[in-house]
Amino acid sequence: MIPQSFIQELLNRVDIVDVVERHVPLKKAGANYQACCPFHSEKSPSFTVSPAKQFYHCFGCGAHGSAIGFLMEYSGLPYPEAIEELARQAGMTVPREDFTPEMAQRRQQAASLTEVTARAANFYRQQLRKSRRAIDYLKGRGLSGEIAARFGIGYAPDGWQGLREAFDDYEAAALNECGLVIDADASDGQEKGRRYDRFRDRIMFPIYDARNNVIGFGGRVLDRGEPKYLNSPETPLFSKGRELYGLTQARTAIRDDGFVLVVEGYMDVVALAQFGVGNAVATLGTATTADHIHKLFRQTDRIVFCFDGDRAGRKAAWRALESALAELTDGRSASFLFLPTEHDPDSYVREYGNERFRQQALSAQPLSEYLLHELESRCDIRSAEGRAQLVTEAKPLITQVPAGALRTQLLHLLAPAVGLSATELAEACGLRLPRRGSYPARAPAAAPRTAPSSPARKLLCILMQRPELGTRLGHIEDVDDDPWLKASQAIADCMEHGDLDSPSAAALIEFFRNTPHGPLMEDASSSTLEDTTDAGALPHMFDDTVAHLRRTGISNAIKRLTALSRQSGLTAEQQDELGRLLREKAGT
Repeated sequence: MIPQSFIQELLNRVDIVDVVERHVPLKKAGANYQACCPFHSEKSPSFTVSPAKQFYHCFGCGAHGSAIGFLMEYSGLPYPEAIEELARQAGMTVPREDFTPEMAQRRQQAASLTEVTARAANFYRQQLRKSRRAIDYLKGRGLSGEIAARFGIGYAPDGWQGLREAFDDYEAAALNECGLVIDADASDGQEKGRRYDRFRDRIMFPIYDARNNVIGFGGRVLDRGEPKYLNSPETPLFSKGRELYGLTQARTAIRDDGFVLVVEGYMDVVALAQFGVGNAVATLGTATTADHIHKLFRQTDRIVFCFDGDRAGRKAAWRALESALAELTDGRSASFLFLPTEHDPDSYVREYGNERFRQQALSAQPLSEYLLHELESRCDIRSAEGRAQLVTEAKPLITQVPAGALRTQLLHLLAPAVGLSATELAEACGLRLPRRGSYPARAPAAAPRTAPSSPARKLLCILMQRPELGTRLGHIEDVDDDPWLKASQAIADCMEHGDLDSPSAAALIEFFRNTPHGPLMEDASSSTLEDTTDAGALPHMFDDTVAHLRRTGISNAIKRLTALSRQSGLTAEQQDELGRLLREKAGT
C-alpha cells in the first residue's frame, strides 16, 4: 500500500498543467488552460485544466480528475502505477507500507533491467541504420522510416555476440535475466558456459509497457528461417500473457476510432499503421488471455478481433471469445473479423486500402452471433441429444458473462436453437432471467455527469474550493439522507483530524478515491471550473448555505418525529430530542 501522506506530498509537488502538457498541447484561457479533449474527438476545445484547483475536466465527454487520474485515463495505467509514473516524473521514490525486503529487491531489479533493455533497443536501432539489407527488407514491406522510428524498430546483426558492442560487461547477469542472451550448456553443442545473443539477424520490434519502458523484444527473420518470429522469454519485466504489442503507439487512435483492433503479428500492427489504421495491437505469440482483455477494456469499450479465416485463426478466435466473456459488462462489446484465407491484415490493407479494411472491422461479426454459429456447428441440433449437447457446451460460457442485459440477450438468442424458452434455458444454466423492466435506462456514454442543483451540492462545491472551511461545518440534522451532505461531512472530518497537510480539490479526490464520496467530489470540482464567483465571497456563501441546510435538517427531523408520535408515540429519549429540535428551530 502506498501511504496517503506520500500521495498528498506528490500532488503538492507536481503541477497538473505540466503533467497534461507532456501529452496534450494546452493554451492559456483566462485563469485556466484549454485544449481539444484527448479522450474524445472534437473540433472546438472543451477540455479545461485548472492550475488553481489542480484538476481537469472535459465539458464535452465528462472526463475529469487529478494529475493521477489523468495518467490513469490517458495512459491506461492502474492506480499504483500512475502514482509511480507521476513520482518518477517528479524525481520522487514511492514508499510502500507493505513492502517486504524481497518485494523491494524485485522492484530494484526491474528498474535496473529496464536500463539494460533500453540500451539494447538503442543498439538495435543503430544497427538498422548500418544494415542496407535490413533497410531494404523494411522498404520491401512498404514501411517508411517514419513508421520504423515510431515503433522503435531495429536490427539484431548476424553473429554470436553482437551485443558485446553495446555492453562492456557482456557477461553481466542482467543480460540473461532480461532474455537478451543465452548461456549455453554442453547439450547446446557449445563450449560449456559460452554466452551468445538470443536475437541474431532479425528485425527487432521492442515491446513497451504502459510507462514506455522497453520490457522485451520480438524478432523476425529477414529471409527464410525458423522460428519465423522469436520473442523474449518470460522475465521479471516481460510476460507474454499480459503484454500487447503496439498498445503504447495505438492509444490515441483507439480513443479517436472508438475501438481497438487485435491482430496476430507485429508486422500486421506496423503495416496497418503505415496505411493509416493506427488502432491495432497484437498478442505476443500466445492466445488472447483474460489479462489482455482487461487491459484493452481499460482503453475502450469495443474490441474487434481480426484473425485469419483458416482453422488456426478460428481456433484463436474461440480462445479470445472465452477470455472476453467475463469482462463483458453492459456497454462493452467484442466482435470478430475473419479475413479471406489468402489474406492477413498486412496483405489485405495493401490490396484493398485502409478504408475498406476499416469498414470490414466496423461490420465485424458480433460475439453473440459468432458464439451461436460456433455452438451450432459443433452440435446436431436436429436431434434432442444434439440440442442437449449445445446446452451443455453453452452453460459454462453463458455463466461467465456478468449479470446484465448482454447475458439476458444471449439466453434469448440461444433458446430457439435448443427448443427451449429463455427462462427454461436460464434454469438449465443455473441462472435466473431478470424481471421485465428491471434494467435502468442507460445514460448516453458521452454525457457529462450532472446532478440536480441543491444547497447540499452547493456546499460540496464550496468545500472543494476552500476545504479549510470544513472546520466550521458542525452538525447538520439528517445528514445520512443526503450523499452530498455526507461527502461534505467527510471533508469536515478530514480537516478536523488533520488527515491532509495541504488540502486541495485534487488531494481530496485522491484521499477519497474508491469511496462513495469520490465521484461526488469529482463532480463538484468539475462544476466549479467555470465558476466566476469571487473567492473572497466563498466563506460568506458557505455560512449562508450551512445555515439553510441546518434549518432544513431541523425542520425535516421535527416532521419525522411528529409523524412518529401520531403513529406509535415517542420514547422519552425521542421526546427530549423533539424538544431540543423545537428550541433550536426557535433560535435560528
